[in-house]
Amino acid sequence: MFKTTRLLGETFSFYSLKEIMAKANEERSGDQLAGISAESMKERIAAKQVLADITLADIRNYPLLSADEDNVSALIESQIDSSVYDVIKNWTVGDLREYILSDQHTGEDLLALSKGLSSEMIAAATKIMSNLDLIQGAAKIEVQTTCQTTIGQKGVLASRAQPNHPSDNLKGMRASLYEALSYGIGDAVIGINPVIDTTDNIYALLNETKNIINEWSIPTQNCVLSHVTSQMRAIEKGASADLIFQSLAGTEAGNDSFGISLSMLDEATALIHEKGTAKGPNRWYFETGQGSELSAEAHYNIDQVTLEARCYGLARHYKPFLVNTVVGFIGPEYLYNSKQVLRAGLEDHFMGKMHGLPMGVDVCYTNHMDADQNDMDNLSMLLGTAGVNFVIGVPMADDCMLNYQSLSYHDIATVRNVLDRNPTPLFQKWLEDQSIMENGRFTSRAGDPTIFMNLI
Repeated sequence: MFKTTRLLGETFSFYSLKEIMAKANEERSGDQLAGISAESMKERIAAKQVLADITLADIRNYPLLSADEDNVSALIESQIDSSVYDVIKNWTVGDLREYILSDQHTGEDLLALSKGLSSEMIAAATKIMSNLDLIQGAAKIEVQTTCQTTIGQKGVLASRAQPNHPSDNLKGMRASLYEALSYGIGDAVIGINPVIDTTDNIYALLNETKNIINEWSIPTQNCVLSHVTSQMRAIEKGASADLIFQSLAGTEAGNDSFGISLSMLDEATALIHEKGTAKGPNRWYFETGQGSELSAEAHYNIDQVTLEARCYGLARHYKPFLVNTVVGFIGPEYLYNSKQVLRAGLEDHFMGKMHGLPMGVDVCYTNHMDADQNDMDNLSMLLGTAGVNFVIGVPMADDCMLNYQSLSYHDIATVRNVLDRNPTPLFQKWLEDQSIMENGRFTSRAGDPTIFMNLI
């Protein structure tokens, strides 16, 4: 593919769809590190102009990574509904953007349309959308999923409690979890990142979280975010797991670097449905994040926004209960500052929703980035207006095990209060039964973890 355009008296030439897609991205330090980004704002605008006029058929006919050499590409290609695609294949990327943003088209319309779209088509539209466009488009889409409970309802902002401990001490984990519950956090999942990735440790953490859920009759689900094979061994041993977890990349080589394959994910799917403790059909929890393919040298000179979209194409095959991007976790090599983190969070959320996924975001950053907690506050409010399914909370917004900054438990409670969002219905009823909430508002008992310690 060869395209040219003139902008303000200057001619810009692009020699491949891969180049156009990369240079149409908003400024991204990861693309700069890979040597594929636009060299100037003018070139970026020129690439967006060219991309807007490319047809969806062109994107399908000029694959960035062919199905013959990459099984993620093959999986994404196999998902395209020909009856939908045939209607829209001659649309331009600009036409797709206009359809998404039109007041005449609902979230149900967008989900129906997405059956005919590849991940690369969704990524292309994302590149020519403003931040407000991304919020408007995502806010239309409602994606409900069910594990033990159901999330994704309109007006609901669910949350993951992340009570990590630097030595996986069960009492320390309990103390952190009690604080989360006292702020109404944990309705999406109680999910722990373990320090020690052994079968026995994963088994202990899964059973401890399940014991707490059963002890207090909490309407939620549990998960330990270790490598999928460690979880599988623990489940085979008899651990109580509602969900099974894995991080994903957007290329086969990227997934190889994570030590996973599609056949392994298929095996884990069968196991969690056979021996998992949940009742509902959605039993996967996937995490993604822009830049992982580049860090593994598995990016094929494809830009990180498009690779992230491909993660969602892979994820939707497994009908997950939860998906979230850990948006600022990898570091400034991939997202340099708060402006890039904010944009990436909105991009990832929109692209996930357009894939029909129950999309959440870990609103986070690392301390060597040009960002601070106020930036995370801003992003959490924007995602709340965009209808994010869930966000993640850690004590005081500082994860003592992973050593990065996220949202605190009380930050999430504040976003719910300001935007008039609620926990999931069953979880809110449980909070009312514990006298933590009344008439949709916190009582004086909120924020006191000792109510779960039989001390009062």
